[in-house]
Amino acid sequence: MDSSTEQRYEKRLPYRWPIWFGEDTTQAVYPALMEDVSSGGIAFTHSTSHCRLREGQQLMVRFSIPRFEEQDSGVSVVGVTRTGQVRWTAPAGNGACRVGLQFDTPLSLKPAEEAALAALCAGNRQ
Repeated sequence: MDSSTEQRYEKRLPYRWPIWFGEDTTQAVYPALMEDVSSGGIAFTHSTSHCRLREGQQLMVRFSIPRFEEQDSGVSVVGVTRTGQVRWTAPAGNGACRVGLQFDTPLSLKPAEEAALAALCAGNRQ
């Protein structure tokens, strides 16, 4: 994507981690791989053999993101469940598809800013 057409409001945290998605919690849930996440949405890759997604489709996603603790030098993860709308899909090769999902309710944190702040704090402790 050309940087002049970039429409993101905040920096995304690149984070490769398994996620699960489906139309709701009572139907089939499929595995995928997160590419990046922000407070407003998530991008992920999934196998088109599981299901085919379309723009405008409503989904539920379950995933984990890193949580950086000031008191602890380690990183833990926090589980998140969100609903949202598919904003774009694109072929990713080898029978896979990339998906951009906008959350209905944004996360209460900005993952990329938290990661940058944690890295800065860790550097100051050394």
